[in-house]
Amino acid sequence: MARIYRPAQGGQRSCVQLCIPSWQALDARSWGHAADLPPAELARTLGLYASRVLTPRGSTAVTGLELMTALHPPTRASAPDADGRRHSAHNPGSLGKEPLDPAPCEAVDGHPVLAHLPRFHVRGPEERLFEEAYDWARELTDEECLQPCLVGIDVNMAFAAAANGLPVGLATPPVHVTAPVFDPAVPGSWLVDLSHVDLSRVMVGKKWADLRGDLLPSPFTPTGETPTGPAWYSTPTVAYAVELGYQVQPLEAWLRPDAGRYLDGWYQRLRDAYIATMGDLGVPEKTTPDQFLAAMDGYKTRDPEAAIVLGAIKNTVKGGIGKLQEKARGGGWRPGQPWPALARPTWRPDIRAAVISRARIGMHRKMVALAAATGAYPVAVLSDCAVYAATGPSPLDVLPYTPDGKTIPGSFRIGVSPGMVKHEGTQTPMWAEQLREQTQAPLLNLARYIKSGHVAGPDSGE
Repeated sequence: MARIYRPAQGGQRSCVQLCIPSWQALDARSWGHAADLPPAELARTLGLYASRVLTPRGSTAVTGLELMTALHPPTRASAPDADGRRHSAHNPGSLGKEPLDPAPCEAVDGHPVLAHLPRFHVRGPEERLFEEAYDWARELTDEECLQPCLVGIDVNMAFAAAANGLPVGLATPPVHVTAPVFDPAVPGSWLVDLSHVDLSRVMVGKKWADLRGDLLPSPFTPTGETPTGPAWYSTPTVAYAVELGYQVQPLEAWLRPDAGRYLDGWYQRLRDAYIATMGDLGVPEKTTPDQFLAAMDGYKTRDPEAAIVLGAIKNTVKGGIGKLQEKARGGGWRPGQPWPALARPTWRPDIRAAVISRARIGMHRKMVALAAATGAYPVAVLSDCAVYAATGPSPLDVLPYTPDGKTIPGSFRIGVSPGMVKHEGTQTPMWAEQLREQTQAPLLNLARYIKSGHVAGPDSGE
């Protein structure tokens, strides 16, 4: 989006920011059909987003990153010196002005810190941190095939919720440590063997629980497969292994003792924007599960402009987290050479990894709590969407509630707030079998199609 600046007055400078749809200012992937709106409706849409999030600075992904910096500027005015003058000084709690090199295990392929590796070297989990969202599925059991419904539940703003209260490294480089003692309070990357964690017997709350471990994904890999040896993990993943009741002995680590809850303000701003916009769409924050599910029926049709803003807010979250590890894009780039994104202090793959780790672990923790209490296990998980076999078509047929509105501690809760869940879609086991026959795939991730019901449908998202 283009800007027109006025001359600075008194140390302040005003500008007018222009949105020119014919210049592709509004990407349909983030803004839907906003570019086709009449001027008044477009002005309202952008005004809502600007007042609740930030004046758009390009794509929603760029705006998500800019919001982080706006809430934690790298510098601030110092205390007056002997002459009464103030100077630019480091702002505590920020990522600073200078970019940081990642630890070798955190670097994406082709990063300059890996320039010493052979050109076609493939890094395995013992060399590379690979914290990604779930993409896991399994075959339905005979009992599940006899159930009438498959119900998808989707976590609201999962990555935003995971960012809230998360300690991350700030403006100092990571420190390499050999044979460290694991400390869940220190953000970083740990090389540790978690293959001994047995999901058939884990701690749930403060009690041991016996589960069908073969019906659950591993919490330590995005594919849900059990790790076979040492691998690099972000702090929240290793902390979860301890929470499940197992000892860990890291071999080495890259740690960031200079840490803080950098994303708290970012989460709060986006949470408030999301809640306010859902209110515009007729979904208030304080409702019972029944009321919430009823309010969600057709909610996007009640205010089309607010629905566009809601989608943009969600994409600001996911895009902002993704931008923390922006990869090279053509332009003659060659492996081992820097690319423009590396010049940003906000190029921080370690922060992205910690957020995604916490989101995936949060998903697993809720699934374990539900399984321990009800014997219900997911049949598929895609990022923040989980599919369960159920006796009825509603999330209430998966998630039990008491008459006074309480559900299973530590499990999924139905509601509008980030971290709570909504209904993603309902299909049948027969539909799942027909879908497999149609695609000739032996194992499909049903969470990918539960909303639309067909292969051409979009991925489940926030």
